[in-house]
Amino acid sequence: MKILIADPHPLMGIGIANVLKDLNVGLSFTTIANDTIDLKSQIKREQPKIVIVDLDLPDFNGLQTIKEIKELSRSMRVFVWSRQPEEIYALSTIKSGASAYLCKTCTEKEFTQAFIRVMRGGIFLSESLTKELNERNYKKSHYNNFKKLSTREVEVLDLLAKGTRNKEIANRLEINEKTVSTYKTRLLKKLKADNIADLIHQSNFLQGTDISEDQFS
Repeated sequence: MKILIADPHPLMGIGIANVLKDLNVGLSFTTIANDTIDLKSQIKREQPKIVIVDLDLPDFNGLQTIKEIKELSRSMRVFVWSRQPEEIYALSTIKSGASAYLCKTCTEKEFTQAFIRVMRGGIFLSESLTKELNERNYKKSHYNNFKKLSTREVEVLDLLAKGTRNKEIANRLEINEKTVSTYKTRLLKKLKADNIADLIHQSNFLQGTDISEDQFS
């Protein structure tokens, strides 16, 4: 399998090749340190299966260049390797056609894991970014459900989260206990909670956090 490594620092490219050679899976390497023009030329000539490229390569126009080099070889996988913060660039590079984004502060083990994932046809994002995205999606899902609650349902949920018993909730809101139970049933359904504990967990997770729709756009 041909691997093309494009990094503005020659020793970095050699180091990457040496790390990956230890995998013993029949890889051959070409390393370049010139510019994006040379990168495109090498892709056309070598037809690599994977290109590992640094965003800081001269004349590398970020996301546009990723799209351009993907058009040179549809089956080629692009592994982006950069010192730029992953929280800013990772998702954009994946959407542009890259198979992985990894920051240069990663460990050798994480780099190898990412490469193996890409080599097998998968997509790789770091564990920390994946966790952040999962949490963001969790917030978005439950925030959308939370928006569907009526004012009175929010009041009941808030009191439940504070550990208030049904009788006291009824007294505070000037409703009867049966109505409180009805609201609890509605809350369980609307927030897709399994039980009251899950309901309270969702409330605590969402409330007290500065949640706005801009976060999820």
